[in-house]
Amino acid sequence: MTKKLTLGLLSACAFAGAAHAGGFTRGEADTDILYEDGTAVFRGGYTYVMPDRAYDTVRGAAGTDDAFTDSYGIPSFAAKFQISENFSCALTYTQPFGASSTYGTQAQAADRATDIAVAPTSRTALLGGNAVKEASFDTNEYGGTCAVNFAAGPGNIHFIGGVFSQSFDYSESKTFGTLEMDDSSAFGYRIGAAYEITEYALRAELMYRSQVDHEADGTFTSNSPLSFAGIPTGSKLSATGYGSLPQSLELNLQSGVAPGWLVFGSVKWTDWSVLQTLNYNITSLGDQQKNFFWKDGWTITGGVGHTFTDTVSGALSLTWDSGVDTGADIVTDTWTVGAGTLVKAGPGVLRLGGAVSYLTSGEQVVNGTQGADFNATADGDWAYAVTASYKIAF
Repeated sequence: MTKKLTLGLLSACAFAGAAHAGGFTRGEADTDILYEDGTAVFRGGYTYVMPDRAYDTVRGAAGTDDAFTDSYGIPSFAAKFQISENFSCALTYTQPFGASSTYGTQAQAADRATDIAVAPTSRTALLGGNAVKEASFDTNEYGGTCAVNFAAGPGNIHFIGGVFSQSFDYSESKTFGTLEMDDSSAFGYRIGAAYEITEYALRAELMYRSQVDHEADGTFTSNSPLSFAGIPTGSKLSATGYGSLPQSLELNLQSGVAPGWLVFGSVKWTDWSVLQTLNYNITSLGDQQKNFFWKDGWTITGGVGHTFTDTVSGALSLTWDSGVDTGADIVTDTWTVGAGTLVKAGPGVLRLGGAVSYLTSGEQVVNGTQGADFNATADGDWAYAVTASYKIAF
């Protein structure tokens, strides 16, 4: 069995499968590169995800808008340097969290109608309601992670730790204006441990990634005259906001079970309950908030891989991701089938993967504690992802 080729198998399909995991999860730092052979190892890749979530009903009427979820890409880069026989470090880059939605005319009309119905004498209602047109945020993570390993029994034990800097950029376009805020850098850390027996393609790894707290500032640009505050069209007002992105803990397991065969699995807990609201203040307009009220998420993956030749391997995986919504929006359970191949090509190794996700049905509700912008339901929908990366080792 080609041990190192088999050990790299799971990433080819698991990375594409995880790209549409729960909440706002996107990419993961490629710390697996720490296990690769070579004094210097470089890997770069890109994943493209195409979700297709649309409203089936809006305020009780059949949905007519196109899907409100936007497609997105996830870049990834990692460089590992073997400093000594038992010590190595990696530099990594990815986009760990993000979201992008564009709402159609029916959803915008429902949003404005809810403003008027819920608080008919409010300033927002008197101006005809304030609907979300587009909303998005992006994060960028730049990290450094090191590992030290020692012989232990038939294998090696690894202790892993590192720090990272994460940026946050938020944009929301509504009827009254456009809000843009950013936090150029907030810091977090990751720590973990692993045990590996290369002879059997066996590895068990536990990795923790810390919560990151962001404090952002920016501007609000008015799209219409806000007469109640004496703000003419085109005015730029200062804005500040704060919120947290979650900590997570993940257990990864893999083992050879027969010549050329590998089984793998993982369990990941993500503390999405930390994201209750995004809070911000706009000068002259006061405190605002965007509701989420999410609960913690779980992601469970299992799969099998096979080495066909000394140069070609393949893998299949199945992932279940628990929904995190509680009614303010529709972020439901997801089932994903991923497939990947790993091919020795030229001076390096090419990984290709793809995934198909089924998004289960759900609903969002205005009344009670749910806090949705408008009542809506979604039937089962689909998402698709493709990924490619290339590794060179020296």
